[in-house]
Amino acid sequence: MTMLLTDQHTMIQNVASKMAKEVIAPRAKEVDEKGETPWENIKLLAENGFFGIHVPEEYGGVGSDMVSHVAVMEEIASACASTSVSLSTQALTLAPFLIAGTEAQKKRFVPPLASGDVLGSFGITEPGAGSDVSSVKTTAVREGDTYRLNGHKVFITNAGESEIYVFVTRTSESRTEGISLMIVEKGTPGLTFGKKEEKMGIRGSVTREVFLENVVIPVENRIGEEGEGFKILMNVFNETRPVVGAQATGIAKGAYEHCLNYVIERKQFNKPLHHFQMVQSTLADMAMKIEASRLLVLKAAMMLDKKDPAVIANSSMAKCFASDVAMEVTTNAVQLLGGYGYVRDYPVERMMRDAKITQIYEGTNQIQRIIIAKQILANAMN
Repeated sequence: MTMLLTDQHTMIQNVASKMAKEVIAPRAKEVDEKGETPWENIKLLAENGFFGIHVPEEYGGVGSDMVSHVAVMEEIASACASTSVSLSTQALTLAPFLIAGTEAQKKRFVPPLASGDVLGSFGITEPGAGSDVSSVKTTAVREGDTYRLNGHKVFITNAGESEIYVFVTRTSESRTEGISLMIVEKGTPGLTFGKKEEKMGIRGSVTREVFLENVVIPVENRIGEEGEGFKILMNVFNETRPVVGAQATGIAKGAYEHCLNYVIERKQFNKPLHHFQMVQSTLADMAMKIEASRLLVLKAAMMLDKKDPAVIANSSMAKCFASDVAMEVTTNAVQLLGGYGYVRDYPVERMMRDAKITQIYEGTNQIQRIIIAKQILANAMN
């Protein structure tokens, strides 16, 4: 990957790598065990400008690009996936503002998110609407110069911790053209949060239900026009799926590096494990697939930076392939460590649990394959 990066990209990646290894990795076990938002890590990311790395300087960001963003994400995720979720969720919350926000919305909401002064959340999923975003039931009813929101969201990252929320709502009965995006600030009457979910992985990333009961917001808090929410959301996913791909690549990288050190030091049958061909073959597969994931993610990021409309398939490929690889690599890492891989004294157990979510959020990998197939068939038949 380094060969394809500019000096600026490499410098940013090196800063993230140093921070990940020296500060974030030593805290990762504690973050997982506590199951609480790692505020010290978040403060560190904010101080280095990582939340707004791809955000234009005029809105409080660093003014770099998506290539820098995915490079940082991989390094942080290799040390602590829970901490990396704060980066991916912030990117998800920022995306609709940057894609379709008014100038006033960008100036008001983007700087605190880009600086990391506050966290943001994107409320999409509902009890009856996961992969099928067009089935959301949360309503936003226009009442003069305001909207009244009512609904129930589930599995919302940073819910209760965030200050700024973007919710996917329904403003008409049309499945896709009835979707609109609404901004709600923490403390708005009627916005409440459920219990913290006890998750298998990314346990240091807080997830809660969200309840909206007669939440009144000004019309100025709608992103885009009424009915444009679904189109905006699809563009958001094109930008954020490579970020999840980078996260998955980082998790795989972290597991691989721990595994590599282990098989060099560990002996069985009076020989180091790395002398056995079966072990060598597994290591080779792990290394190849991690590199392939990294390059798929990098290609998608480069396409986003060039505003290439063909990025849709590539974004889905990056997310889907990298997350499948993360699950495979972490599972193999646990296998190669044997009993040690299955206990919490070694980080590969945590990484295996963390890897699973990357196959699920930002669109399940089953959905990604449908998107990829549609794109390649459409291109072939044109």
